[in-house]
Amino acid sequence: MSADNLETDESSAAVGGIAADRLRSIIERIERLEEERKALAGDIKDIYTEAKSAGFDTKVIRQIIRLRKQEPAEVEEQETLLDIYRRALGM
Repeated sequence: MSADNLETDESSAAVGGIAADRLRSIIERIERLEEERKALAGDIKDIYTEAKSAGFDTKVIRQIIRLRKQEPAEVEEQETLLDIYRRALGM
């Protein structure tokens, strides 16, 4: 292989110090995950539609899911503050 051919092969793999194959791989992986996320979002939407048609309040379901992601102490603190604010407003 001549020096010219070696230089051409290297330049196709790395342009401006960027490894083109590695960059392409990263971008393609992100694109696949974006597609998966879109499909999952559709599945989640379908489940909320199912819950609504079964008579459940989807706003409350969303709140419960948000609460389940939090630490118990954080939930307790928020509930305590909510109770204090309600009493302050005479609710």
